[in-house]
Amino acid sequence: MLSLHTFPNATLWHSTFSSSSTTFTRLGSTRVKMSSELLPIPENRVVVSVGAAGVDFLAAVAAYPKPDDKIRSTSLMVQGGGNAGNTLTCASRLGLSPRLVSKVADDSQGKTILKELEADGVDTSFLVVAEGGNSPFTYIIVDDQTKTRTCIHTPGYPPMQPEELSSSTLVSLLDGARIVYFDGRWHETALVVAKEAIRKNIPILVEAERVREGQDDLLELADYAVCSAKFPLAWTGAPSVPSALVSMLLRLPKLKFVIVTLGEDGCLMLERSVEEHPQEEEIDVDRLLELLKQKKDDQPTFPTYISSSVAKLRANGIGTVTGRLLVGTAEKIPPSEVIDSTGAGDAFIGAVLYSICANMPVEKMLPFAALVAAACCRAMGARSGLPQRTDPRLASFLSRGDPSLVK
Repeated sequence: MLSLHTFPNATLWHSTFSSSSTTFTRLGSTRVKMSSELLPIPENRVVVSVGAAGVDFLAAVAAYPKPDDKIRSTSLMVQGGGNAGNTLTCASRLGLSPRLVSKVADDSQGKTILKELEADGVDTSFLVVAEGGNSPFTYIIVDDQTKTRTCIHTPGYPPMQPEELSSSTLVSLLDGARIVYFDGRWHETALVVAKEAIRKNIPILVEAERVREGQDDLLELADYAVCSAKFPLAWTGAPSVPSALVSMLLRLPKLKFVIVTLGEDGCLMLERSVEEHPQEEEIDVDRLLELLKQKKDDQPTFPTYISSSVAKLRANGIGTVTGRLLVGTAEKIPPSEVIDSTGAGDAFIGAVLYSICANMPVEKMLPFAALVAAACCRAMGARSGLPQRTDPRLASFLSRGDPSLVK
């Protein structure tokens, strides 16, 4: 039987941050305590994104209406939205320096979008403002009973064109960037930025929420991918999520890891191994997932992870990839504290971007991202619950030892 990998309880990662002269050093079994209660700011923290920014009109209702029903909202909120807008807001609150490429109109909603992003520290100088047309917006119905949300999106018009991003602007955009993130929108402009990022050796993270036009071109250039629960199966046609992740790594040889988010069930991650050893055991990836789930402890409320050791992971009828499978658990939020899941996936990705900038190991990244996503679910809308780097839960989490369930 494949062995499960155990990580030293007190091992931290090597990375020097610019905040409060806090330094983390790998010192074997010695824990280096944080000298500040703040979440550290990574030294290289510029994140560039091409994607959606819009306005969300959120209406909470006691129960989702039936056809022809007339109901009243229990609460109403107007707030900034869009995958990239939400993700960069999260990244900024965690201490990163985000730059956003998107397009809005010169209408009242466009002004609201810019004002809110700027207030949260997102650099909007690269946004295109169209004369006329409409800015993107989404109606969101939040069901108080089931804690689900239904989105009705209206795209912005006119759409963004690659020529609206000049060569000189592109140079400024990517200057000093640590990572580039794409949510799949404005794919022609995104591809221009992605190719320049590749030329400059800047890593790329692609969000795969659903199958979109032009997305394959971006995925082929990606170093990292974060997917919704439905995307891997829809994109690969594989019979299971684990086998779909194997398929993705085989089809996308540049990809270092792929994560699929599963809501309250946490997440699943497949990380490629950079080295192959003939003695590595071969195991069916679906069987491996079942073995990992057997190690899961349902008692802890804090996010944790379970990891396999490196092995040859086989997906029947698809192929074999060398790597390891990790199961990340979600934070167990008391039902009374769950308000709205809108934007939880965006918050998760924002935390992943922070983790990459901070050179955080994936064993720490998965629980950290789950913690940030859970904070988002404790408030209405995609941004109200996003934590600031001053949140003591974040700093105390990073000062903890290894959060693995495997001992």
